[in-house]
Amino acid sequence: MGSASETHRDDPAATGPPLRAAGVAGSARGLDNVIHQRVRLGIASALAAGEALSFTRLKDLLGLTDGNLSVHLQKLEKAGYVSCEKTLKKPSLVAVSRYRLTRIGRDALQAYLSQMEAIVEAARRDVEGA
Repeated sequence: MGSASETHRDDPAATGPPLRAAGVAGSARGLDNVIHQRVRLGIASALAAGEALSFTRLKDLLGLTDGNLSVHLQKLEKAGYVSCEKTLKKPSLVAVSRYRLTRIGRDALQAYLSQMEAIVEAARRDVEGA
């Protein structure tokens, strides 16, 4: 089967320009894949309040396993979106990792949210105009 715009063009009953949703879909291609992933978006959103959160707190908030959270935090750290500070908790000297959204991460989240808002608004216009 052809693409949505091909289907629209081939439909003799269709009038007007090819599907407006193609513009919405095109906008979605430019989304930041680091943040767009569900778990990483959850992490960035949880950290957006500005408070540093421990690994355990993030794990509990998001309902993730240690391994799953660790992998996603590593991706966010590699992108420069999240920083980690490790401290030793006394008296047991257990290492505690606390994560914070960096300025780059905050800017990336804001840009992502702006793009999503634009996509939602364009989709709403398309639905209301249909």
